[in-house]
Amino acid sequence: MSERFSDVLRAEADPIWQKIFGNPFLRELQQGILPVEKFRYYLAQDYLYLEGFARAVALALAKAPDSRNLELLSRRVITPVERPLHQRLLSLVGLSIEDIEKRGHTPTNLAYINHMIKAASLGGLGQTAAALLPCPWSYHEIGSLLEPAEHPVYSLWASPYMEGLLEESTNAWRAFLDQEAAQASPREKQAMRQAFLTSSRYEYLFWDMAYRQEGWPV
Repeated sequence: MSERFSDVLRAEADPIWQKIFGNPFLRELQQGILPVEKFRYYLAQDYLYLEGFARAVALALAKAPDSRNLELLSRRVITPVERPLHQRLLSLVGLSIEDIEKRGHTPTNLAYINHMIKAASLGGLGQTAAALLPCPWSYHEIGSLLEPAEHPVYSLWASPYMEGLLEESTNAWRAFLDQEAAQASPREKQAMRQAFLTSSRYEYLFWDMAYRQEGWPV
Protein backbone atom coordinates (compact mmCIF):
# COMPACT_ATOMS: atom_id res chain seq x y z
CA MET A 1 0.00 0.00 0.00
CA SER A 2 1.46 3.36 -1.04
CA GLU A 3 2.14 6.03 1.55
CA ARG A 4 -0.50 8.70 1.95
CA PHE A 5 0.50 12.09 0.59
CA SER A 6 -0.68 13.71 3.81
CA ASP A 7 1.79 11.51 5.73
CA VAL A 8 4.59 12.64 3.41
CA LEU A 9 3.72 16.29 4.07
CA ARG A 10 3.40 15.73 7.81
CA ALA A 11 6.87 14.14 7.91
CA GLU A 12 8.39 17.02 5.97
CA ALA A 13 6.73 19.56 8.26
CA ASP A 14 7.78 17.77 11.45
CA PRO A 15 10.66 20.19 12.31
CA ILE A 16 8.12 23.03 12.17
CA TRP A 17 5.58 21.14 14.25
CA GLN A 18 8.16 20.28 16.88
CA LYS A 19 8.79 24.02 17.21
CA ILE A 20 5.05 24.46 17.70
CA PHE A 21 4.89 21.82 20.44
CA GLY A 22 7.84 23.43 22.21
CA ASN A 23 6.52 26.98 22.07
CA PRO A 24 6.62 28.73 25.47
CA PHE A 25 2.94 29.61 25.16
CA LEU A 26 1.97 25.94 25.23
CA ARG A 27 4.64 25.01 27.77
CA GLU A 28 3.47 27.66 30.23
CA LEU A 29 -0.19 26.88 29.57
CA GLN A 30 0.49 23.24 30.37
CA GLN A 31 2.17 24.26 33.62
CA GLY A 32 -0.70 26.59 34.48
CA ILE A 33 1.60 29.62 34.68
CA LEU A 34 0.80 31.36 31.38
CA PRO A 35 -0.16 34.99 32.12
CA VAL A 36 -3.89 35.34 31.52
CA GLU A 37 -3.40 38.42 29.35
CA LYS A 38 -1.48 36.28 26.85
CA PHE A 39 -4.29 33.75 26.75
CA ARG A 40 -6.85 36.54 26.41
CA TYR A 41 -4.90 37.87 23.44
CA TYR A 42 -4.73 34.38 21.90
CA LEU A 43 -8.44 33.74 22.39
CA ALA A 44 -9.41 37.01 20.68
CA GLN A 45 -7.20 36.32 17.67
CA ASP A 46 -8.26 32.68 17.43
CA TYR A 47 -11.90 33.80 17.39
CA LEU A 48 -11.15 36.04 14.42
CA TYR A 49 -9.03 33.36 12.75
CA LEU A 50 -11.85 30.82 12.85
CA GLU A 51 -14.08 33.23 10.96
CA GLY A 52 -11.44 33.42 8.23
CA PHE A 53 -11.09 29.62 8.25
CA ALA A 54 -14.85 29.26 7.79
CA ARG A 55 -14.78 31.63 4.83
CA ALA A 56 -12.01 29.58 3.21
CA VAL A 57 -14.02 26.40 3.76
CA ALA A 58 -17.04 28.03 2.11
CA LEU A 59 -14.90 28.88 -0.92
CA ALA A 60 -13.77 25.25 -1.07
CA LEU A 61 -17.33 24.21 -1.92
CA ALA A 62 -16.81 25.58 -5.41
CA LYS A 63 -13.95 23.11 -5.88
CA ALA A 64 -16.12 20.02 -5.31
CA PRO A 65 -15.65 17.77 -8.37
CA ASP A 66 -18.90 15.85 -7.88
CA SER A 67 -22.04 15.61 -5.76
CA ARG A 68 -20.47 13.22 -3.27
CA ASN A 69 -17.61 15.61 -2.54
CA LEU A 70 -20.04 18.51 -2.47
CA GLU A 71 -21.98 16.75 0.29
CA LEU A 72 -18.81 15.91 2.22
CA LEU A 73 -17.51 19.47 1.95
CA SER A 74 -20.84 20.94 2.97
CA ARG A 75 -20.45 19.24 6.35
CA ARG A 76 -17.33 21.33 6.92
CA VAL A 77 -19.16 24.59 6.13
CA ILE A 78 -20.56 25.07 9.58
CA THR A 79 -19.61 27.22 12.50
CA PRO A 80 -16.11 26.00 13.38
CA VAL A 81 -16.33 23.33 16.05
CA GLU A 82 -14.24 25.40 18.45
CA ARG A 83 -16.65 28.35 18.42
CA PRO A 84 -18.94 27.01 21.22
CA LEU A 85 -15.82 26.47 23.33
CA HIS A 86 -14.84 30.09 22.75
CA GLN A 87 -18.24 31.27 23.93
CA ARG A 88 -17.67 29.53 27.27
CA LEU A 89 -14.15 30.88 27.64
CA LEU A 90 -14.79 34.52 26.75
CA SER A 91 -16.65 35.34 29.95
CA LEU A 92 -14.00 33.61 32.05
CA VAL A 93 -11.27 35.90 30.74
CA GLY A 94 -13.35 39.06 30.57
CA LEU A 95 -13.71 39.35 26.80
CA SER A 96 -16.72 40.31 24.70
CA ILE A 97 -17.31 39.99 20.97
CA GLU A 98 -17.25 43.79 20.82
CA ASP A 99 -13.79 43.81 22.44
CA ILE A 100 -12.52 41.29 19.90
CA GLU A 101 -13.88 43.15 16.90
CA LYS A 102 -12.49 46.43 18.20
CA ARG A 103 -9.00 44.91 18.52
CA GLY A 104 -9.09 43.53 14.99
CA HIS A 105 -6.63 41.20 13.31
CA THR A 106 -2.92 41.27 14.07
CA PRO A 107 -0.39 41.18 11.19
CA THR A 108 0.30 37.45 11.53
CA ASN A 109 -3.35 36.51 11.86
CA LEU A 110 -4.36 38.59 8.85
CA ALA A 111 -1.52 37.12 6.76
CA TYR A 112 -2.50 33.55 7.70
CA ILE A 113 -6.14 34.11 6.80
CA ASN A 114 -5.18 35.74 3.51
CA HIS A 115 -2.99 32.73 2.70
CA MET A 116 -5.95 30.36 3.21
CA ILE A 117 -8.33 32.56 1.26
CA LYS A 118 -5.85 32.76 -1.62
CA ALA A 119 -5.42 28.97 -1.70
CA ALA A 120 -9.20 28.47 -1.64
CA SER A 121 -9.79 31.12 -4.30
CA LEU A 122 -7.02 30.36 -6.78
CA GLY A 123 -6.06 26.74 -6.09
CA GLY A 124 -7.87 23.45 -6.56
CA LEU A 125 -9.51 21.37 -3.86
CA GLY A 126 -6.21 19.64 -3.05
CA GLN A 127 -4.37 22.92 -2.50
CA THR A 128 -7.25 24.26 -0.44
CA ALA A 129 -7.28 21.16 1.76
CA ALA A 130 -3.51 21.38 2.15
CA ALA A 131 -3.78 24.98 3.36
CA LEU A 132 -6.59 24.22 5.83
CA LEU A 133 -5.36 20.89 7.22
CA PRO A 134 -2.44 22.00 9.46
CA CYS A 135 -4.77 23.89 11.81
CA PRO A 136 -7.03 21.01 12.93
CA TRP A 137 -4.27 18.41 12.60
CA SER A 138 -1.73 20.27 14.72
CA TYR A 139 -4.35 21.03 17.38
CA HIS A 140 -5.38 17.37 17.37
CA GLU A 141 -1.76 16.38 18.01
CA ILE A 142 -1.38 19.08 20.66
CA GLY A 143 -4.38 17.54 22.40
CA SER A 144 -2.62 14.18 22.55
CA LEU A 145 0.45 15.82 24.11
CA LEU A 146 -1.23 18.04 26.68
CA GLU A 147 -1.33 17.11 30.33
CA PRO A 148 -2.08 20.54 31.79
CA ALA A 149 -1.98 21.40 35.43
CA GLU A 150 -5.39 22.04 36.94
CA HIS A 151 -6.48 25.56 35.98
CA PRO A 152 -9.98 27.10 35.81
CA VAL A 153 -9.45 28.42 32.26
CA TYR A 154 -6.65 26.43 30.67
CA SER A 155 -8.06 23.05 31.69
CA LEU A 156 -11.40 23.97 30.12
CA TRP A 157 -9.64 25.03 26.90
CA ALA A 158 -7.44 21.92 26.71
CA SER A 159 -10.02 19.27 27.61
CA PRO A 160 -11.92 19.09 24.26
CA TYR A 161 -8.68 18.81 22.28
CA MET A 162 -7.44 16.09 24.61
CA GLU A 163 -10.74 14.25 24.03
CA GLY A 164 -10.36 14.35 20.24
CA LEU A 165 -12.53 17.33 19.32
CA LEU A 166 -10.78 17.77 15.97
CA GLU A 167 -10.25 14.14 14.98
CA GLU A 168 -13.16 14.09 12.53
CA SER A 169 -12.15 17.41 10.98
CA THR A 170 -8.55 16.25 10.62
CA ASN A 171 -9.57 12.99 8.98
CA ALA A 172 -11.90 14.75 6.56
CA TRP A 173 -9.32 17.25 5.31
CA ARG A 174 -6.67 14.55 5.05
CA ALA A 175 -9.05 12.49 2.92
CA PHE A 176 -9.68 15.42 0.57
CA LEU A 177 -5.95 16.06 0.29
CA ASP A 178 -5.02 12.43 -0.35
CA GLN A 179 -7.86 11.98 -2.84
CA GLU A 180 -6.76 14.97 -4.90
CA ALA A 181 -3.05 14.11 -4.66
CA ALA A 182 -3.71 10.65 -6.12
CA GLN A 183 -4.67 12.21 -9.44
CA ALA A 184 -2.64 15.42 -9.32
CA SER A 185 0.19 16.42 -11.62
CA PRO A 186 3.66 17.01 -10.14
CA ARG A 187 3.03 20.76 -10.37
CA GLU A 188 -0.26 20.47 -8.50
CA LYS A 189 1.31 18.30 -5.81
CA GLN A 190 4.06 20.88 -5.36
CA ALA A 191 1.40 23.56 -4.87
CA MET A 192 -0.22 21.38 -2.21
CA ARG A 193 3.13 20.89 -0.53
CA GLN A 194 3.83 24.61 -0.43
CA ALA A 195 0.35 25.36 0.91
CA PHE A 196 0.73 22.78 3.69
CA LEU A 197 4.19 23.95 4.73
CA THR A 198 3.18 27.62 4.64
CA SER A 199 0.18 26.96 6.88
CA SER A 200 2.38 24.92 9.22
CA ARG A 201 4.73 27.88 9.50
CA TYR A 202 1.81 30.18 10.19
CA GLU A 203 0.63 27.82 12.93
CA TYR A 204 4.00 28.28 14.60
CA LEU A 205 3.89 32.04 14.07
CA PHE A 206 0.38 32.20 15.55
CA TRP A 207 1.49 30.73 18.86
CA ASP A 208 4.60 32.91 18.84
CA MET A 209 2.46 35.96 18.05
CA ALA A 210 0.21 35.21 21.01
CA TYR A 211 3.11 34.77 23.41
CA ARG A 212 4.69 38.06 22.29
CA GLN A 213 1.29 39.77 22.02
CA GLU A 214 2.17 41.08 18.61
CA GLY A 215 0.75 44.41 17.51
CA TRP A 216 0.91 46.65 14.50
CA PRO A 217 4.15 48.69 14.59
CA VAL A 218 2.43 51.85 13.34
